[in-house]
Amino acid sequence: MKQGDFLEFARVHGFSYGTLKQEVEQKNAAGFDVILEIDPQGAFQVKDKRNEAVLIFIKPPSLKALEQRLRERATEPVEVIERRLKDAEAELAQEFKYKYAIINDDVEQAAEELAGIIEKEREND
Repeated sequence: MKQGDFLEFARVHGFSYGTLKQEVEQKNAAGFDVILEIDPQGAFQVKDKRNEAVLIFIKPPSLKALEQRLRERATEPVEVIERRLKDAEAELAQEFKYKYAIINDDVEQAAEELAGIIEKEREND
């Protein structure tokens, strides 16, 4: 695959991630909304390419809460957790560039807020 095949592509926490343009285009053509769970680098790339994209920042209630969640999961080595926490500070500073922000303190409440934003945006189209 070539970089042009991607709607967005970024190195995040030392790993490479990307979203294939063709997959998003197929879903859109079928009438589906597409929700991407991506970092700010990728989000801004998508917004640059697709002005209609709506950026929603989902954030932890605090860095301390994020650290606790990452450590309790025990799915990543300590050095990866440390890097993610360091990166999180820079990512949180990008919140002002998003149209909406949701605090993910309670997953059901956050999901309800996300659904409400999606409905609101559909009405505005």
